[in-house]
Amino acid sequence: MYAERACRLPGAVVWTNTPTGEGPGRVLPDGCMDLLWHDGRLLVAGPDTRAHVTDGAPSPWAGVRFRPGTAPALLGVPAHTLRDRRVDLADLRPAAEVRRLTARVNAAHDPARGLEEAALTLAAGAGPPDPLLSRIVAALDAGRPVAATADALGVGARRLHRRSLAAFGYGPKTLARVLRLQRALALARAGTALAETAARAGYADQAHLTRDVRELTGLSPAALLGRPRGEQVDAVAVRVVHDGVALPPEGVPGR
Repeated sequence: MYAERACRLPGAVVWTNTPTGEGPGRVLPDGCMDLLWHDGRLLVAGPDTRAHVTDGAPSPWAGVRFRPGTAPALLGVPAHTLRDRRVDLADLRPAAEVRRLTARVNAAHDPARGLEEAALTLAAGAGPPDPLLSRIVAALDAGRPVAATADALGVGARRLHRRSLAAFGYGPKTLARVLRLQRALALARAGTALAETAARAGYADQAHLTRDVRELTGLSPAALLGRPRGEQVDAVAVRVVHDGVALPPEGVPGR
C-alpha cells in the first residue's frame, strides 16, 4: 500500500509504502532524490535514469522525496555521484549526525513523521534553494528545447550541463526526457489515449512514446498503466509498480 502527502519542507513529499504484491517492484525515474527509512536505517536514493527494480519484500518503507535539484545542498554531495544508486546516509554525512537522526526517526511513533523532521533538520543546515534550478526544471518540463532553455536563462550550454549534473544527477537532455515521461504518464493516467498523450507530451508519435517508456521503465505503456486488467491507475504519484501494474495510492495530493 502506497500513500503520500505534502511535506513541511517546501516542494517535498512524504510517502510510505508497504509492498503487498508478490514479485519485484519498480521505482520509476522522476528527476527526484529521496531520503529513505527502512528496517531502522536511513538511506538516500539518487536520481534514476531508468526504473529501479526492488526485491518486493513486504517490509515497510518511508521516504521524503525532494523537489528536483534541492537534495544535493542538503546532503553536501553533487547529485551525479548518486546517480542510479541507493546508499546509506552515513556514507554522505558525519557519523554522529546520522546516529542522532536515525535514533530520532526510530523513536518516533510514525517513522514517516520522524523522517520528515530529519529532512527539516538537514534543510536547516543548508542554504536556500538556487532559484536557477527551479527555472531550469520549469523550462524543460514545459517542453522547451535544451538550447533554448540555456539561451533564455543566459547560462550557456556548458554551464547548464555542469549545473544539471551537480543538481539533478544528469545532463539537461536526460532530465527533459524524464520530465517528459512523467508528463506522459500524467496524461495517460487521466484517461488520455496514447496517441494523443504522445502528441501532447512532446513525442514524435505513439511509437516514439512506447520506445521511450520501455527504455526508461522496462515496460510498455499498456503494461505500466495496467490497462490490460482495466485498473484505475495514478502513474504519476505511484513510484513502485508490482507485476507490471501500478499500485494506486490513497489521498495523494497533486504534484
